Amino acid sequence: MIRTTLALRACPGCVALVLAGGIASGCGGGSDGRPVLTFSGSAVGREAEILERQFDRFETAHPPWRVELRSTPDSADERRQLYVQWLNARAARPDVLQLDVIWTAEFAAAGWIRALDDFAPVVSDFFPGSIEADRWRGSLYALPWFVDVGMLYWRTDLMPQPPATFEALMQQADDVMQGEGLPFGFVWQGARYEGLVTVFLEHLGGFGGQIVDEHGEITVDSEEAVRALTYMRDAIWSRHVVPSAVLTWQEEQSRFAFQNGQAAFMRNWPYAHALMQDSRGSRVAGKFDISLMPAAAGGSPTAALGGSHLAINAYSAHANAAFDLIAFLTAPDQMLERARVAGQFPSRLSLYDTPALTEALGLAASSARRVIESARPRPVTPIYSELSDILQIRLHRALSQQQEPREALGEAASAMRAALTRAGLDGGTRRYD
Repeated sequence: MIRTTLALRACPGCVALVLAGGIASGCGGGSDGRPVLTFSGSAVGREAEILERQFDRFETAHPPWRVELRSTPDSADERRQLYVQWLNARAARPDVLQLDVIWTAEFAAAGWIRALDDFAPVVSDFFPGSIEADRWRGSLYALPWFVDVGMLYWRTDLMPQPPATFEALMQQADDVMQGEGLPFGFVWQGARYEGLVTVFLEHLGGFGGQIVDEHGEITVDSEEAVRALTYMRDAIWSRHVVPSAVLTWQEEQSRFAFQNGQAAFMRNWPYAHALMQDSRGSRVAGKFDISLMPAAAGGSPTAALGGSHLAINAYSAHANAAFDLIAFLTAPDQMLERARVAGQFPSRLSLYDTPALTEALGLAASSARRVIESARPRPVTPIYSELSDILQIRLHRALSQQQEPREALGEAASAMRAALTRAGLDGGTRRYD
């Protein structure tokens, strides 16, 4: 079956063309006279194959609907830019939007996505952290499609077990570098982008700190935060366990370093697992496993919560059918298929008790569940992007030795508080939800 697929890359002409197309197609049906639902999101490689199959099955179960895929840029920032332009223009298509977990509150507060409460979705089987990230002011605005979490990858051929503490990680990494001649002990994502915030969040939780406390107050300048950032800086410049090159690295540079056998440990997302188990391109196939990030005294193992969520365009003329599609795509069978084909972690708890998921992922589902249960969402706020930009700048300055950690975090906290005040979001609401 051939579907209408509109692929694009971010450029003013492309955005204008797609924006106009989105407005113009708001109420029409397909060329065959059937009503059309439009789904917009990632459609790269195996993900496109999965969607085609799942759309076919949805159409069989929900006649006379036809589903069309409108692919968007691979870059999350470019995809968000396109969504914002569509929705600011009140475009009725796409009907269903694939959102990054950190966009839900922003889109809900802007009135761009529809609350799902009228559809009464059953959410008890989803990971609580994922559902928490999908709520804004007491209402649910999206459903988790698949989960991304930061994980520690470690070399099983070089050490008997993963480290439980940050100091143990430092010592084990140093021992492997000295004993095996590896150039890197621990690699992560340190470029000035969102990935740096997630790596910091995991260190921060491991030292007992938070970006936002239970009262909704910014606490990124706490003593725990200073210790976490100081540890990250010292791992680079004093202990030389983390290479300074990570300050320019994103996910793929880290993966290649670990995959090529150059590092003892890596912090990365689940997508890397299947790629590194392919012996045709990986020197560590069969020689690594995943674990929780370590923690220091007073902290707890912490994983940054990521992933994709599905929401209904507030201007869609087909909200009921759009919810039916979301419910179908987030059902257990479809999630299991995505795990098997794309290696993505399901967002439903019940699947982690099934042998089928272990087989699909190629790793112990119980290990994956332990990591997901340690996941922590980033602050749920409609101005998260602004807060993240503020934090990225100061974190990078501290890690590149342009500022001391305490000074950098103090400046970040002050700027973040000021941003919340300007937006009318200060004042002690837990996680701004």
